[in-house]
Amino acid sequence: MDKIVRYMLEEDEGFGDVTSNALIDKDDVSVGQIFSKEDGILAGIDIAREIFESRDITVIFNLNDGTEISKGDLLIHVVGNTRDILLLERTVLNLLMRMSGVATAANHYVNLVKDYDVIVAGTRKTAPAIAKFDKYALAVGGADTHRFSLDDMVLIKDNHIIAVGTPLDALKKAQNNVSFSKKIEIEVETLEDAIQCVENKADIVMLDNMDPSEVKEVLNQLNKLGIRNNSLIEVSGGINHETICEFAEAGVDIISSGALTHSTRSLNFGLDLKRCDSL
Repeated sequence: MDKIVRYMLEEDEGFGDVTSNALIDKDDVSVGQIFSKEDGILAGIDIAREIFESRDITVIFNLNDGTEISKGDLLIHVVGNTRDILLLERTVLNLLMRMSGVATAANHYVNLVKDYDVIVAGTRKTAPAIAKFDKYALAVGGADTHRFSLDDMVLIKDNHIIAVGTPLDALKKAQNNVSFSKKIEIEVETLEDAIQCVENKADIVMLDNMDPSEVKEVLNQLNKLGIRNNSLIEVSGGINHETICEFAEAGVDIISSGALTHSTRSLNFGLDLKRCDSL
């Protein structure tokens, strides 16, 4: 099982579940059922199943990741040692609720712009230590994951530019020093910098914290100069469910939003137990 999940379980257990150990016989057997308390998109069920099975808890039924769920839906049905089910309960629920919340938000954003030729992407603004779970949930919801880690691609941001000089200086230095196999993206904040970086064929130019009217002006100028197709154009900053369609209408290629992971609310799930005589 994944080392991060192992740590989550160890952190929650501490030196033992003193409540369950004091109240429940060690051979007691129960049925556990996780239900949804609201609507959304399910993500993380495969991980939940793996956690249960790591303690020899039998999974009788589970829905699939990506399933559209409603309040009251049964998500997973397990049978096993009562103490073990309770030991795993909070870790399983926390992951399922978090991942389903991210998947639900991603799916909502994707559906908002489904009539446009644009990619909705997440960012690296994920919860510490569980970035890969957040990224997986983004994909379940239909969004692009963007970078998983720093070695995925070159992404030149404002602090890199400050350290080097200008956006164009940073772009040219990266183009000279980086393998052809890595895409180069650069973040810009002005029309002039956007034009220079597109002229010099950055793979992706990110228009950072520009409003929709500024984005339209950049794209208009790139089209007039005949260089619009040199680079993919991404927008980021200030993207939410109220503004995303305005950016899509502007004609960008990618809309990235950190809010999908840093501000998303977990869905609400609960686990109910029923005692049974034996396995």
